[in-house]
Amino acid sequence: MSLSTSVSSSLSGLVLPGLSLPLGECAEFELAEQAGKVSVLVTLGFPAQTQQTAYEAWLAEQLGAQFPEARFDVTITWSIAAHPAQGNLQNLDSIRNIIAVASGKGGVGKSTTSVNLALALAKEGAKVGLLDADIYGPSQQMMLGVAEGVRPEQYGTHYLLPITAHGIQSMSMGYLVTEKTPMVWRGPMATGALQQLLYQTYWQDLDYLIIDMPPGTGDIQLTLSQKVPLAGSVVVTTPQDIALLDAKKGIEMFAKVSVPVLGVVENMAMHICSQCGHAEAIFGEGGGEEIAAEYGVAMLGSLPLSRQIREQADSGQPVMVTDPNGEAAALYLNVARGMAAELARRNKQGAQLAPTISISDD
Repeated sequence: MSLSTSVSSSLSGLVLPGLSLPLGECAEFELAEQAGKVSVLVTLGFPAQTQQTAYEAWLAEQLGAQFPEARFDVTITWSIAAHPAQGNLQNLDSIRNIIAVASGKGGVGKSTTSVNLALALAKEGAKVGLLDADIYGPSQQMMLGVAEGVRPEQYGTHYLLPITAHGIQSMSMGYLVTEKTPMVWRGPMATGALQQLLYQTYWQDLDYLIIDMPPGTGDIQLTLSQKVPLAGSVVVTTPQDIALLDAKKGIEMFAKVSVPVLGVVENMAMHICSQCGHAEAIFGEGGGEEIAAEYGVAMLGSLPLSRQIREQADSGQPVMVTDPNGEAAALYLNVARGMAAELARRNKQGAQLAPTISISDD
C-alpha cells in the first residue's frame, strides 16, 4: 500500500476536535506526494472558518505521529453543496439549503437559537439568510436590531429585497407591519403569507437559509414542512419534561413529512449563579440527550440559562455579535458546525437518514 493510500485511509477515520463525525463521512481528500512530503487538501462539506488554522495544525500533528517518515502540509477548505429537498419539491435556485429550526412549544428559546445559529454559520464563512416564519409573533426584527419602520425595498415587480443585518439577509412579517398590529388570520392565510415571504424575497446566493418556525406542531407547521423545500431541521427544547414531550412531537412531525432531523439543541440546560458561580440544573438534566438517543439523531449542544444571552437578543445585539469570542458564542459555533457537518454527511451518503417512525391515525 502506497503512502498516499495509507494517509487517505487514516484521514477517513480521524474525527476533528469538537465534532462527532469521522472525516470520511463529511469531507473529500486530495493528496500529492513528492520527495517524502505529502500535501493534503481536505475539502469539508461544511464551513469552518474559525477553526481552519486549528484543524490544519491538528491534522498535521495527527498524521505526523502516524507516519513519522513523512512531512505533511495540510490545507483545509470547504464546499457547501445543495441537499435535495423532501418529496418532489424543488430547491430554490438562490438557496442551497433551507433548514427549519422548530420547537414543540413556545418559550424554549427557539428564536434566540435561530438568530445565533444563523450568525454563527456566517462567522464560519457561509452565506446565510434568516426567515422569521412566526407570522403571529415575529421577533427577529427586534433580535437583529432592525429599527421599527424599516421596510424592505421592492425589486422588480414581484420581489422584495431582504434586509441585511449583522452580515446576514433577513425577512420577517415584522418588517411589513408595526409591532402593535395583531395578525388575526386563520391558518391558510398565515401559511400563504409565509410562502410569499419565502418565494417573493430576492434571496442572493445563500448557502443556508435558517427558518425560525412558529412553535407547535399544528396545521401551519405541517403545511410548511410539506410545501417548503427543506434540507433538514433542528429541534429546540429545554430539559423540562413537558418541553421534552412536545419536542418528541416535533421530531415525529418532521419524520412524517420525510424531513431529516439534523439534531437536538437543549436550551436552559444549566443556570450558573452570577454571584458565586454555582451551577444548577433547575429545569432538569439529560433530557435532550435522551431524546437524541431515542430517535437516533445528533445531540448538537446544550446552552445555559443565561441572562446575557437573553438581554443581548432583546437589545438587537445577539451574543454572536456582542461577544463573538466568548463562551456562549463558542457553544453556538459548535452547534452550527455540528449541524452543518451532519447535513454534509447526509449529502455525501446520498440518502436521508431520518428516524424511522410509524405514525397512524388509529
